[in-house]
Amino acid sequence: MQDKGKGKVYLVGAGPGDPGLLTLRGRELLERAEVIIYDRLASPRIMEFANPSAERIYVGKRVGKHVANQQEINNIILEKAKAGKRVVRLKGGDPFIFGRGGEEAQILADNGISFEIVPGVTSAIAVPAYAGIPLTHRSYTASVAFITGHRRFDSNEAGVDWEGLAKGVGTLVFLMGMTNLPNIAKNLIRFGRRPDTPVAVIRWGTTPLQESITGTLSDIAQKVRESGFKPPAIIVVGDVCKVRDKINWFEKQPLLGKKVLVTRTREQASVLVRLLERRGAGCIECPTIEVRQVADTSTTDRAIDGLASFDWVIFTSPNAVKFFFLRLDQLGKDVRAMGNAKIATVGSSTAKELERHHIRVDAVPDDFRAEGLIELFAKQDLKGAKVLIPRAVKAREILPEELSRMGAQVTVAPVYETVPPEVAPQTLELLEEEKIDVITFTSSSTVSNFFKTVPDKLVKKVTSRAKIACIGPVTAKTAEKRGLLVHIVPEKSTIPSLVEAIEKSFSKHGE
Repeated sequence: MQDKGKGKVYLVGAGPGDPGLLTLRGRELLERAEVIIYDRLASPRIMEFANPSAERIYVGKRVGKHVANQQEINNIILEKAKAGKRVVRLKGGDPFIFGRGGEEAQILADNGISFEIVPGVTSAIAVPAYAGIPLTHRSYTASVAFITGHRRFDSNEAGVDWEGLAKGVGTLVFLMGMTNLPNIAKNLIRFGRRPDTPVAVIRWGTTPLQESITGTLSDIAQKVRESGFKPPAIIVVGDVCKVRDKINWFEKQPLLGKKVLVTRTREQASVLVRLLERRGAGCIECPTIEVRQVADTSTTDRAIDGLASFDWVIFTSPNAVKFFFLRLDQLGKDVRAMGNAKIATVGSSTAKELERHHIRVDAVPDDFRAEGLIELFAKQDLKGAKVLIPRAVKAREILPEELSRMGAQVTVAPVYETVPPEVAPQTLELLEEEKIDVITFTSSSTVSNFFKTVPDKLVKKVTSRAKIACIGPVTAKTAEKRGLLVHIVPEKSTIPSLVEAIEKSFSKHGE
């Protein structure tokens, strides 16, 4: 019988690299984990799903360099489980496909530790799919074999039936075989595979770094050597590689291989990151602003007490909506307190945020700036109209000033403020190591705080070689005042338009 004081271990497959391929069960367990023991091949983006308070232990292994050997990993897992912890052992791909998950499960069973196996999408299947190679195809083959490629191969090695592989299986997928690629090709030819058999080698599959080399058994080793390809990579051998010419979809993504630095708040970055990743970009999140409710809510509270008396309520950002309704709820009120007030927003994203509260907007200008709203109200009679503007503590004064000139009685209610957060050490390391292609700024605050939170030396290094993309002219002006050369400004100040402009910038220059 298992000791009630012992914890439980979950052997979770992290998938091949694309964070979107993590299973729902895997994400659920990461969110609840007390200890996470993870590999090199588990995507860093997946760790964003992890319980913030979980202890994280990196045990990555690569050729010639191990943070911890397998016995040490086993000991760590047992130690944490025996301490009563809920442990997630996060493994790249699938735990049971050359991941030594079977060995770890046996050790847990031998020690009376409760465990659960959570399969992952194996790179053996996913990487060829992202390279446009179907492992089986009615016109080419009905059989496929997965082979570990990191061991020393020779014709006498136990467990490697080279003749059977060469003659009896249509598609061969070698994992961890880059170092032994010359031996793999030589043995397959020696035991009967045609020298002109198509081969594809896919590096960092399903990630923005994915790239492929194709050839034949007779020349692939030389091509890989000349290209400088390094692990991790998957090797696919077989006639199915011929299909790649027509259905190679992922490597045609417009932003594949581009590194984009996203400076939005962590809560708001998801939409921008998702749209960029769909186009193949790799995103590094570096939140330069933290948004929080103001400490002094007295002005807002007075406005809410008389909310029904206002003719217009104008929201200038999704955050204004979020924190206004937060305060409304804290005061025990709901949307009925707004009476017959009409609603205006500066942009469509703010209007969508209001829709979450079942509020339809009466006015949204075509120009998603305060100037657009001013132009819209200039066509109306605002004399004596009462206007409420919930907003940030620090914001442009042009809107309340211009509306006041039109005769409106304007009340500005600060509902939130932005402060610069501390940048995570691992993010600073990425900025030091990676070549950033684009830096995105979605507000003037993100620009100003980027200079406050990132060391001057790194700012200079990153901005000197990256394109600067700003969501609109106001943000661009702030960036230019900081000495930045702004390369990308979309026609509309929205996140989708910003992403489209980034894509257009690279396609236009043939990069």
